[in-house]
Amino acid sequence: MSRRTIRERVSLSGVGLHLGRECRLTFAPAPVNAGVRFRRTDLAGQPETPALVERAILSERRTQLGDGEGGLHTIEHVLAAIAGLELDDVLVEMDAAEPPILDGSARPFLEALQRAGTVEHGGRVRELRIKECVRVVDGESTYVAYPSDTLDLDVAISFAHPVIGEQRGRWTVTPATFAAELAGARTFGFMREVEMLRGRGLIQGASTANAVVLDDEGIVDNTLRWNDEFVRHKALDCVGDLALAGRRVRARIVATRPSHRGTVTLVRELLAHAHREEQVLGIEDIMKVLPHRYPFLLVDRILEIEENKRIVGIKNVTVNEPFFQGHFPGHPVMPGVLIVEAMAQVGGMLLMGSVDDPEKKVVYFMSLDNVKFRKPVRPGDQIRFEVEMLQVRGMVCRISGVAKVDGVVVCEGEMAAMVRDR
Repeated sequence: MSRRTIRERVSLSGVGLHLGRECRLTFAPAPVNAGVRFRRTDLAGQPETPALVERAILSERRTQLGDGEGGLHTIEHVLAAIAGLELDDVLVEMDAAEPPILDGSARPFLEALQRAGTVEHGGRVRELRIKECVRVVDGESTYVAYPSDTLDLDVAISFAHPVIGEQRGRWTVTPATFAAELAGARTFGFMREVEMLRGRGLIQGASTANAVVLDDEGIVDNTLRWNDEFVRHKALDCVGDLALAGRRVRARIVATRPSHRGTVTLVRELLAHAHREEQVLGIEDIMKVLPHRYPFLLVDRILEIEENKRIVGIKNVTVNEPFFQGHFPGHPVMPGVLIVEAMAQVGGMLLMGSVDDPEKKVVYFMSLDNVKFRKPVRPGDQIRFEVEMLQVRGMVCRISGVAKVDGVVVCEGEMAAMVRDR
């Protein structure tokens, strides 16, 4: 799959739900691998904030990125429209802290993105998948996530109100189903909470024109789009909050009484779970990336990967290594140049993880600097290589690595490498 962005810029304007301020929002194309980013055009320097869960603030009644003057409030409907269309790279420009609420759903944002047109523009689509069940409880919200090849939402809500009561729905979220079944579901609230929420500085821009408002008996000045519009809107919110993973989520999620806070917590757990699963790459995985084979494949396992930043790999040294036959027979010591080569192969795994079609590429040395050998490596040792990316310019990178045995440094150095077609 190729990553997707929009073809051209498109704008919408309106008042924000909670802060009650006017905002002009513009969707713009973004470069490959940029992800979804928000730009505050009303602030000096036009700061940008990535739509990632590590920037999320656990706030009341909304999804929020950052705090203070540069904070972004109530972004869940915008993110839902982007994720619902399976867009990977989009820049969202705003001249206020909160996007317009419009009709209270994600449909106006979805329709704007559809007018802008979608286009594939290369790069590798990142997905968030899990191999085991993940369970999260946050207050009254409960989530259970199961492995799946698609995003399936099974959402249940319960409100002590005659119009709502208990509602449940299940959707396999695709661009088509999101547009038809979820995008138009509007946010809702209760008259009895208005005074309390406005006293906290919330719902300053709310009205029956942009929300389904309920008094004790029914709906005020409005009609429902679906009889179960309430649970559909909760599912819409889940789609938007799950987008904070920064990847396309592939899981079956059973959510009972979901909340923004709870779904953000779920995203953090899913990422932590996926990261633990991704940490170990066995020899079969390594051989899919590196072209090296016996007797020159010198990496046995990858323990940790932090994309474009850091990688940790190991090499188990045994007396059966072919180089011991000729390198100091009777006094086996691993050649220092092969320790450096093994370090470079670990670094190659880091670099190749950031390129398209790694099976069609190869990494070449360009230079070595400040290489030092501290201690001999002998049969029975396990070398741990810790490699960090210092600089990337196109297909050229500089890395710094250290090799350790039992926590003691045996070799260190810096190197430059280049990615080329095989």
